[in-house]
Amino acid sequence: MRKTVLITGASSGIGKATAIALAKAGHKVYGAGRSTARMQGLAAEGITPLAMDVADEASISAAVNRIMESDGAIDILINNAGYGEFGPIEQIPMDKARYQMEVNLIGPARLVQLVLPAMRAKGWGKIVNVSSIGGKLATAFGGWYHASKFALEGWSDALRQEVRPFGIDVIVIEPGAVKTEWGSIAVDNMLLHAEGTAYETAAAKRHNGLKTSDAAGADPVVIADLIMEALTAERPKARYVGGAFAAELLESRKNMTDEAFDAMITEMLS
Repeated sequence: MRKTVLITGASSGIGKATAIALAKAGHKVYGAGRSTARMQGLAAEGITPLAMDVADEASISAAVNRIMESDGAIDILINNAGYGEFGPIEQIPMDKARYQMEVNLIGPARLVQLVLPAMRAKGWGKIVNVSSIGGKLATAFGGWYHASKFALEGWSDALRQEVRPFGIDVIVIEPGAVKTEWGSIAVDNMLLHAEGTAYETAAAKRHNGLKTSDAAGADPVVIADLIMEALTAERPKARYVGGAFAAELLESRKNMTDEAFDAMITEMLS
């Protein structure tokens, strides 16, 4: 059955691949991003580009109101937009820290607040929150990004329990390494924040390790397929894991001591 879908961060990477997959499956898809100019190619796929800054309340409300006026409800919300700015915790400016929390947690939370009433009225809905394996494990210089994703994981668990009685599923997607613009931006900023500080040498080593792992990352289509699997499941799981290194690292985090895991990550990313 054709559904109305809103997906954020649709201009590239996982968001773009997922929007295309949903449109091909016959759904009415709104692809949101800060720049509609970057999403003009989506129109050829039958996707409606929509301007939205998930860190701006007025932008979020205007975009959702537009869809509600046209379609009456958003059946599927995919909170995919994400932002990471790596660097030493001591050096990251607090405005950058707050911005990561706004994009990765507060914005998605506000979108959920706006779409839930119509979902409850219909007795059906799907909310997909794209987290990361970085919401289950942490690495040096990614402190604020990890904080935002750890928070998204816990918030999603609470939300799932609250809305399940209304026929609404909450699904968390945990990608590992994926070839996207996000990775390069996050780790390049790490060098800028560490330059000239006590962390410079360690950050340079970590930068090289992260670049290597990103190069081995999965195609965004892999995660798009995972999201489609979750959306079409009769009884979706709470979490889906995919992408390079994802399952292996989460298994290691679960079974290793903190000390052993820290040592493994340091060796891997140095």
